[in-house]
Amino acid sequence: MNYEEIVVYLKSKVKITPEIGIILGSGLGMLAQEITEQTVVSYSEIPHFPQSTVVGHKGQFIFGYLAGKAVVCMDGRFHYYEGYDLQQVTLPVRVMKKIGISKLIVTNAAGGINADFMPGDLMLIRDHINLLGVNPLRGKNEETFGERFPDMSEAYANELRTLALTAADELKINLQQGIYVAMSGPSYETPAEIKYAKMIGADAVGMSTVPEVIVAVHCGLKVLGISCVTNMAAGISRQKLNHKEVMETAEIAKEKFMSLVKKVVSNM
Repeated sequence: MNYEEIVVYLKSKVKITPEIGIILGSGLGMLAQEITEQTVVSYSEIPHFPQSTVVGHKGQFIFGYLAGKAVVCMDGRFHYYEGYDLQQVTLPVRVMKKIGISKLIVTNAAGGINADFMPGDLMLIRDHINLLGVNPLRGKNEETFGERFPDMSEAYANELRTLALTAADELKINLQQGIYVAMSGPSYETPAEIKYAKMIGADAVGMSTVPEVIVAVHCGLKVLGISCVTNMAAGISRQKLNHKEVMETAEIAKEKFMSLVKKVVSNM
């Protein structure tokens, strides 16, 4: 991957050096509106860069300030199910690292597996399970970013999770905690697959996040993960699943989601 050419291009467009990166999941792009002094760079302008193809993902970097901190926000991410390989899916994480970030907040829309969850809940990700069947670090190791065999025992930084729990308590937000499992999609999971995921310890399921987190840890970034539970997974609820419901529930949860992320960023 030609990271240097991408970084040079972005630095020619942007004056700030961000310290925090944010990846917005499906239906969660409303947070981008809270960023001040914005410089917007469309993915279509960036050399060698993939393009977002999913509804709810605008496909642009937004540089600016959120809660007083310099940030770069991905308003639109890439997914394995779009046909991209995981090196392309995770390219933006390495680009953001080279631009200057030291912390990464990853967000997603997820299906609830834990029966104690409800649509509209926010879940702090404690850990994840990779059921994509592939790892983004497969192949030649990018030595400039990290070692061949990165430790994943604290993929989601304890200190950032503590910040999030404190922020949720101060805001009186009921922040669930749990384990996120990634499956490849784009079909939603079968009830049998959800039963299996529950048996191995998953609380929520989605089609993203895990590849970016693995690469972020490889890069030495501290990661915080937040899921918006937009529906209950197949077999947990009898309701048929669709992307429209995901978007509508994310809209309902937007105020507490934005409040929580801004509070966490201000304390980072």
